[in-house]
Amino acid sequence: MSALAALAPLAAPAQLTVAAAFLSIPLLRHRFGPAAKTAAVAELRRQGVRPEVLEENRLRFDASGHEWWAPGAFAAAMIAAAVLNLAGNSWGTPLTWAFSSVALLANVAILQSQLGAVKSVRAAFRRKGDAELLRIDVRAFLTAAEGAFPAWTRVLQNVRHTVVFAGSALALTAAALV
Repeated sequence: MSALAALAPLAAPAQLTVAAAFLSIPLLRHRFGPAAKTAAVAELRRQGVRPEVLEENRLRFDASGHEWWAPGAFAAAMIAAAVLNLAGNSWGTPLTWAFSSVALLANVAILQSQLGAVKSVRAAFRRKGDAELLRIDVRAFLTAAEGAFPAWTRVLQNVRHTVVFAGSALALTAAALV
């Protein structure tokens, strides 16, 4: 068995699982984003902030913009590498190195963003320079929006992080063995 043929059974399933994990992000935001927006709007009203400030500053909870194309691009890249690996194409190995490394680093950035969401949203609001945004109790705002997602989505989020870290590491390990 060639080294490329040995890569496929290890890397391709991991890459396809990582792709599915990335696709779960926009799918969940598409399904529950409207409810998150409704909850966020209610919280803004409770705080005495005009809900229109969300639209005026292009703050969204759905799967539009980068919330779709970024995870979609990662998923497409992982699928492409998996297909090349399964086909025994020599491009599979270098693309596995590139795409799995980027997916791993992107997931670190996503996790960091989630863990520091209140701080990063406050900083983003300061950068916008909108006085109304600066009045928002960001922690309460984000808690309201997150509360619109079912509890199981938080479990899925942790599973997704584990899948991306482990799947990327497995694909990189398989590529190193080639």
